[in-house]
Amino acid sequence: MAEIGARARRNTIGDAVRRAGARFRDRPALRFGDRRWSFAALDLAADRVARMLLDSGLAPGDRVVAFGKNSDGFLLLWLGCARAGLVHVPANFALTTPELDYILRQCGAAAIFVQPALRQVADAAGGALLRGTLDAGDGRHDILAAATDPRWGQPGDPEVGAGVEDTGLVQLQYTSGTTGQPKGAMMTHRAILAEYASVTVELEMRRDDRALAALPLYHTAQMHCFTMPQLLNGAFTILLEAPNPALVLELVEAERITSFFAPPTLWITLLQHPDFARRDLSSLRNIYYGASIMPVPVLQELRARLPGARPFNCYGQSEIAPLATVLRPEEHEARPGSVGRAVLNVETRVVDAEMRDVAPGERGEVVHRSPQLLLGYWDMPEETARAFEGGWFHSGDVATIDAEGYLAIVDRTKDLINTGGVLVASREVEEALFTHPAVAEVAVIAVPDPKWIEAVAAVVVLRGEAPAEIEAALLAHAREHLAAYKVPKRIILAESLPKNTAGKLLKRELRQLYAGTESGALGAG
Repeated sequence: MAEIGARARRNTIGDAVRRAGARFRDRPALRFGDRRWSFAALDLAADRVARMLLDSGLAPGDRVVAFGKNSDGFLLLWLGCARAGLVHVPANFALTTPELDYILRQCGAAAIFVQPALRQVADAAGGALLRGTLDAGDGRHDILAAATDPRWGQPGDPEVGAGVEDTGLVQLQYTSGTTGQPKGAMMTHRAILAEYASVTVELEMRRDDRALAALPLYHTAQMHCFTMPQLLNGAFTILLEAPNPALVLELVEAERITSFFAPPTLWITLLQHPDFARRDLSSLRNIYYGASIMPVPVLQELRARLPGARPFNCYGQSEIAPLATVLRPEEHEARPGSVGRAVLNVETRVVDAEMRDVAPGERGEVVHRSPQLLLGYWDMPEETARAFEGGWFHSGDVATIDAEGYLAIVDRTKDLINTGGVLVASREVEEALFTHPAVAEVAVIAVPDPKWIEAVAAVVVLRGEAPAEIEAALLAHAREHLAAYKVPKRIILAESLPKNTAGKLLKRELRQLYAGTESGALGAG
């Protein structure tokens, strides 16, 4: 016998969207290009997409891969999967056929929905599975077509997904795979909604927010820290296919945007764009950054040039849905290099190898306990056991913590450089080089070295043309700010740094590029 009142107490993503639809009704919720959606229309569309998916032969628990750039169709597939009890699997639209094939086979996908422009990549991946489109606008298995087709449902129709449980899986979020094959983090309705509560409180979501969503929805930061919580809180969102800097700045001015999130790499690009000074950006009330470490000099420039905007530093990872800590606006002055303290539904420690708390100021690994956490990694029991060793989730990030609980991320474990037996944090070297006026971007990595085993190397993108003897100037600048063992052995000049489609710096590509080259052969300094 079903537990009495279980349905009345249930709290799924679908339930949360239904509440928003009933609460905010015909108010504008989302705009993508020329298409506009009210809150009630999004709720109805979620029902229609869910019915189409289930009618196509999919069953609750089946994995459904989304492969496309930002669009309303991409968001609607997520809402429909959540409503139907299917497991949504967002895939980076930049994946090659073998990379996409790995995800399809690893999760045992039953279906894939693709933007038409990416069909060639997708058609060569995976086996026999249901194949549809995200936003072609027509066809039996097109998400946008189903969302607008009254044959798939009308207001007041019987509930779809009545048997979905909030303890069930709703999404597999694949990690970037920087240290091996990507792992599918298993996220439940309950975990993601716990994170939405943390976000609402800590990031000060308001129903009168006008948000610009420019980062990829396949990435947890844009989807689960901003777009979804803003939707549930009644805010209006303009969704862009991609973060074009000129368009972002134009829309902030024209649409009086109040809320905007970007990773440090995009903030750097925006600050360097000529329109940043020409556009009226005074409507920005809350600005958010995260997904990778923000250099303090860039943060200081951002605060100086947007004095009316309140900055929030957001730190976490996909496995915690993804927000773990926040540095609030009023905390930036005293601790500009900190990622803040644990949010509402997260308990965080910094520990040594024996799981003992480190002393204030000492380095250790960040570990978490939270209802926001993943259940584990899909079909990877050993990795799951390793991640939860000692009863805490191991983030893989190295940090310090002060007496009041504020964290400062030193580096990812894999980004620490062991040079001659001494550990150097790449972030510390990057911060020093960022203070040189000629530096636009910098990434510090380890390169092979016959003497030091690993040597510190800085890959630098310059502002404008390279001044004479810039490598020597940068090394001299580094010596003024760093201990001798931290000073790069080489400076490598580059036209750009590799980034993924979410704007995250891909140091693994730099390490691979220079893996077979000893530091003495790199030709700088």
